[in-house]
Amino acid sequence: MPDGVTQPMDRTHPAPADDRAWVRNALALLEQEATRSADTHLLRLDFPGFPDIAFYFKDEASHPTGSLKHRLGRSLYLYALCNGRLHPGQTVVDASSGSTAISEAWFARLLGLPFIAVMPACTAPQKIRDVQALGGQCDLVDDPAQVHARAAEHAANGACHLDQFGLAERATDWRGNNNIAESIIGQLRREPQPEPTWIVCGVGTGGTSATIGRYLRYRRLDTRLCVAEPTGSSYVHGWRTRDRNAVASQPTLIEGIGRPKVEPGFLFDVVDEVIEVADAGSIAAALLLEEVLGVRYGGSSGTNFVACLQLASDMRARGERGSIVSLLCDRGTRYQQTLFDPAWRAARGVDIGPWQQALGEALATGTLNAPGATS
Repeated sequence: MPDGVTQPMDRTHPAPADDRAWVRNALALLEQEATRSADTHLLRLDFPGFPDIAFYFKDEASHPTGSLKHRLGRSLYLYALCNGRLHPGQTVVDASSGSTAISEAWFARLLGLPFIAVMPACTAPQKIRDVQALGGQCDLVDDPAQVHARAAEHAANGACHLDQFGLAERATDWRGNNNIAESIIGQLRREPQPEPTWIVCGVGTGGTSATIGRYLRYRRLDTRLCVAEPTGSSYVHGWRTRDRNAVASQPTLIEGIGRPKVEPGFLFDVVDEVIEVADAGSIAAALLLEEVLGVRYGGSSGTNFVACLQLASDMRARGERGSIVSLLCDRGTRYQQTLFDPAWRAARGVDIGPWQQALGEALATGTLNAPGATS
């Protein structure tokens, strides 16, 4: 057991009968929390260069735990409880680069359970502090590729492994139950284009893209799903070649997306397009979002924004009208010491200047000319 991490309780014996009463109470607490939580805002932006295309941003950072992973955290706990895997007093564990861990720690505190987050040691310091502030423990792993194995070690010692990477796409009820896709389509009901042309999201576990892609088909909508990913992501290579063994060709500074390998929850066949975004573009776009919205969001929100502008640029070139919906994934304050620190970027050779110019020109002209693009 790693130093400084509490030994999980032993669950090798059958659960007592009174576990059912605890589970009923835990489910009631989760239902009460969901009832208290209002839905997140869908913000509309219009840009001079795209007079016939409306942009909408789903503000998932407004959840109590500050990210879209609040929905996933609730779903994973519901899944564990209803499958008989989570018991009174049991330690909960999961592997996470931060946002999911924060949400899971929040729900663990709600249910009175110990929580361990297995995180890469390079995780943004503020995320680590957020988990600890909620009563969780952080088991930091030097090699990010080993987080799954470390979480499995905790599970072997009796912890309940929520397993976001293995269970996200099945733990979320994609037909409804206030999933993110149902929420988006419902909020667009009275908009000029109630059926968007595109919905854009990144991929961490694959749960969000699976939910959105399935729901669009379930509702028989023509809306297409675009995945926005860091350059060289395993998901980019995997989707294009349909190879589930694909690995990333280069690392990324954007936390939460750009996984080194294709996770089980990423469903190739519900995705219509994948757009690669350079890290410098993601950071520049996150700062641009702050200019137009007055709130700072994380790097993955910037990744989404670049993909939105690329799709809109292509639509405008073809003379198409419509709307594009994307996600504001988490709070930018979590990255003050990393992505949004000029000295931190300079130390890693990241120059956002060319991207800032290209993005500003795109908003004015309707054409995105990505720095370094060959076409």
